[in-house]
Amino acid sequence: MLDADARDRYLRHILLKEVGAQGQQKLLAARVLVVGAGGLGSPIIQYLAAAGVGVIAIADDDRVALSNLQRQTIFRDEDVGEPKAARAAAFARALNPEIRIVALDEKLTADNAPDRINGFDVIVEGVDNFGARFALNAACIKARRPLVSAAIGRFEGQLSVFKPWAGAALPCYRCLVPAPPPREAEINCAEVGVLGPLAGVIGSMAALETLKEILSIGDSLAGRLLIYDGLAASMRTIALPRDPQCPDCAELLRDG
Repeated sequence: MLDADARDRYLRHILLKEVGAQGQQKLLAARVLVVGAGGLGSPIIQYLAAAGVGVIAIADDDRVALSNLQRQTIFRDEDVGEPKAARAAAFARALNPEIRIVALDEKLTADNAPDRINGFDVIVEGVDNFGARFALNAACIKARRPLVSAAIGRFEGQLSVFKPWAGAALPCYRCLVPAPPPREAEINCAEVGVLGPLAGVIGSMAALETLKEILSIGDSLAGRLLIYDGLAASMRTIALPRDPQCPDCAELLRDG
């Protein structure tokens, strides 16, 4: 049962008929792994903590740089040089001391991803490299955990949810990106730049999709890719088919 302080803190959730007190209890019982505490991770961490997700683990092996502060809004000047995971965890604890925050100062790889996602209900990533995304994709398929995946560059953002075991036509991340693109085609904010608020827009949407997965409400982005153009102020979604030759989920498709 929610105590008086919890009812007050989460009142705006409780007032929503799609959430209510039972939905808020689901959030408080949920465990989410956030991979990447950068521009996308900042709003993801902020909104998941504020929403009362009971356990949030933050995985990032980077340190805060001065150039991060233009878009990574959970950090301050005094955080420069400090581990991102630890400083992001401190921010989240200050925002909501009633939940548990775990800092993982490490990089997610194909070797450690299966162990790291164990015990979590939803994985949400905002990383800037394909190796980590591929590792998370394979681990999430095997463990049957939803993967909320977000990316930004310059003025455009993309977002989707991958859970191919939930429907015969639903794709995984490797169906969208079968192999790393040529080096010159990679989106890397450190090289091509990004307008700061874009990280807030897409990161907030990723947090929303994560909460929807926990609560089982609304229309999931599974099977669809949301594309946001910040310069045109336009948004569209396109269908993502499953690739029958996908190196990650083809075996799952064959097994039905």
